[in-house]
Amino acid sequence: MRRRPGLSVRLRLTLSYAGFLTVAGALLMAVVWGFLLRYVPDNSQGLLGVSPNRYLLVRTFAPAAAAAMAFLLVLGLVGGWFLAGRMLAPLTRITAAARTAGRGSLSHRIRMEGREDEFRELADAFDTMLEQLASHVAEQQRFAANASHELRTPLAISRTLLDVARRDPARDRDELVERLQAVNTRAIDLTEALLLLSRSDRGNVTREYVDLSLVAEEAAETLLPLAEQRGITLDVTGGAAPAGGSEELLLRMVTNLVQNAIVHNLPTGGTVTVRTGTLGDTSVIRVENTGPPLPSELVPTLTEPFRRGTDRARTDEHAGVGLGLAIVHSVVRAHHGSLDLVPGPSGGLVVTVRLPHDGVRHTIG
Repeated sequence: MRRRPGLSVRLRLTLSYAGFLTVAGALLMAVVWGFLLRYVPDNSQGLLGVSPNRYLLVRTFAPAAAAAMAFLLVLGLVGGWFLAGRMLAPLTRITAAARTAGRGSLSHRIRMEGREDEFRELADAFDTMLEQLASHVAEQQRFAANASHELRTPLAISRTLLDVARRDPARDRDELVERLQAVNTRAIDLTEALLLLSRSDRGNVTREYVDLSLVAEEAAETLLPLAEQRGITLDVTGGAAPAGGSEELLLRMVTNLVQNAIVHNLPTGGTVTVRTGTLGDTSVIRVENTGPPLPSELVPTLTEPFRRGTDRARTDEHAGVGLGLAIVHSVVRAHHGSLDLVPGPSGGLVVTVRLPHDGVRHTIG
C-alpha cells in the first residue's frame, strides 16, 4: 500500500517529550507568578523603600525563566530524540526482520535478548510465526515435489507402453489396454486425491448435520467386498455421533481410515473394528485393526503426504498413492477436530478422530 510521507514515530515522540517539558515548565512559571509574585507590592520604591518590589523581581526573574524554558525545550528535543531512539530500537529490528521475510528469506530470526516487555513479546511472536511459516512452506515444497514425482510416474509408464505398442504392432493389444487402463486409473485417483486434499486444506467446507455412525456404516458397506476378498472381519459398532461439516469430506475421511485398516492388515484372519459415539462435547470415531507391530517413531509420520512406511507399504492393486492418512488429517483439521494415531498393543494401528458437536451425548465403549 502506497502512503503519503509523514513524520516518523521517533520524531513525533521527540516533539511530544519536548512539548511535555515545555508545558510543565510554563505551568511551573505560572504557579510561581500566581502564588508568589502577585503578593509582592508593586511600587517603584518597594516596601518602606527597603524590600524588593514586583517590578524588580519580574525583571530579575523573567530572563532566568526564559533561559530555563529554552533549556527545557532543547533538553526535551535532544533527550527525547535519544530516548525515542532507544525505545524504538527493538521495533526497528522487528521491521528489518519483516522486510527480510518479505523478500523471501524465512530463516532469519530476531531472537531479542533482555527481559520480557511488549516489544520482546512481539519479537518472540514474530519468530514463532516465521518458524511456522517456514515449516509450512517447506511442507508445501515437499508436497509439490512429491506430487510432481507421483504424477510423472504413471505418465512415464503410459508413454513407455505406447512406445512399445508403436514399435511392436504385433503385441497383444488387450494386455496393453488393460495395463494402460490400470495406470490411467491410478493417475486419476492421485489427481482426485490431490484436489480433495487441496480443498480440505483451504478449510472452506460446507456445514451441515452429519452422523458419523451412518457415515461409518456406509463406508463399511462400500468396502465390505474388499474386506471379504482379503479375509478381514469388518465390525462397525457404537451409537450416534453427530458432527457439523461436509458429509462428502467426512465420508472420504472414514472411507480412507477403513480402507487403510483393511489394506495394512494381516494376510488372512485379520479384523477391523470401527466404533462411534460421543465423549463430552465431541463426537468420536475410532478405527482399530490387527497387523504387524509398528515402530513408534514411524506412527507420527504416517499423516505426511506420500509417506509410506516400509512396514506398511503394499505392492498390489491397493497400494494407494500415499495420501490416505494425509487426507484424513487435512479433513479433521478443516473440521477443527483432532486426530490421534497410536500403535495397537499387539500390532496394527488405532486411529481416533474427535470432532466438535452439539447435541446428544453418548459415551463411547
